[in-house]
Amino acid sequence: MSTQTHAAEHAPKDIILMEDVNKWYGDFHVLKDINLKVRQGERIVLCGPSGSGKSTTIRCINRLEEHQKGRIVVDDVELTNDLKQIEKIRREVGMVFQHFNLFPHLTVLQNCTLAPMWVRNLPKKEAEEIAMHFLERVRIPEQAGKYPGQLSGGQQQRVAIARSLCMKPRIMLFDEPTSALDPEMVKEVLDTMVSLAESGMTMLCVTHEMGFARTVADRVIFMDKGEIVEIAPPEQFFTNPQSDRTIAFLGQILH
Repeated sequence: MSTQTHAAEHAPKDIILMEDVNKWYGDFHVLKDINLKVRQGERIVLCGPSGSGKSTTIRCINRLEEHQKGRIVVDDVELTNDLKQIEKIRREVGMVFQHFNLFPHLTVLQNCTLAPMWVRNLPKKEAEEIAMHFLERVRIPEQAGKYPGQLSGGQQQRVAIARSLCMKPRIMLFDEPTSALDPEMVKEVLDTMVSLAESGMTMLCVTHEMGFARTVADRVIFMDKGEIVEIAPPEQFFTNPQSDRTIAFLGQILH
């Protein structure tokens, strides 16, 4: 067997595949021919001006938004209108939003155990052990008995990350996870995401935090007007961008 064949067998597989994905809101063409392959364990940062289609792109991956044209395959399951397929994918895909979406009437621990108990049918004790493990991972185990309203924004976002991890997803999607936070809380959430990235989790993150993109991303994707304009490793993306639109965007965001 040639070394190339051998290497190909052991190369990480494409865990997300988007082929010619298009989406419209009425007459507004929000995604135009999106083509993207993400390998297992890869960390992708999507950036671009407001309204460029970044959030819509990642929300299509777990069917929070429906694409009208093209194919999306997640972990060998194609996204169709079949609810079973959608549920299968959502089990493997965790999502963290800009606003934390925690249940205010449940404690931190209860927020984290809800889905594992209902969706994965775990016994309460096991779900609580898993929840505590991930609350430790995001460095707030001491907050388990509190309610979301008693926590800072940064702590709530870390609970939201822990809650997603409790489902043991293979892919994590982050939709501007720090944009609703006060500046002094951004770092604690980004640090949590960095440590997650170091553990080999497949991550797609929509963010304006370019320092995070430099440190963590395997590839940075720049989107504008519903199109992928440029995809490059961070080093090349920041020092030698190819498109005029990328250069203009970086000029605005880095100064």
